[in-house]
Amino acid sequence: MSRVEDLPAVLQRALAGRDLIVFDGECVLCSGFFRTMVRLDRTERFSFATAQSPLGAALYEALGLPIRDFETNLVIVDGVIHQRLDAFAAAMAAVGWPWRVLSALRFIPRPIGDFLYHRIARNRYAIFGRYDTCMMPEPALKARFVEHAGRTA
Repeated sequence: MSRVEDLPAVLQRALAGRDLIVFDGECVLCSGFFRTMVRLDRTERFSFATAQSPLGAALYEALGLPIRDFETNLVIVDGVIHQRLDAFAAAMAAVGWPWRVLSALRFIPRPIGDFLYHRIARNRYAIFGRYDTCMMPEPALKARFVEHAGRTA
């Protein structure tokens, strides 16, 4: 598990203490997760970035993750960077009840959870589809997107 404080200073400044969800904006499944989180996050706790954005790519690179084939969403909660199934569990815990119960998925033994997560992630475009371009948020939601290091979109 990584922490924001372990990232390069420019990324720490860009995150500015935010809780953030980074998702593949071309993936139908990942974009569905984003839309679900917008609906569930009634307190607007989370900011968002696509993996294809400069900030998303910089985060993936800093974490040693592929920057072309995004096989995990990133969820940052309280300075902790979560990946794979842990990212989903952390997001569900953060939005509260009744969704918090889904955070129990983090207790699935790591080898089993990682196996299942990777099977879905590697086949997500074939199973769920892919957008031709990265999704664009509607104007009211655009303010919650963090696109570049040091500034918001």
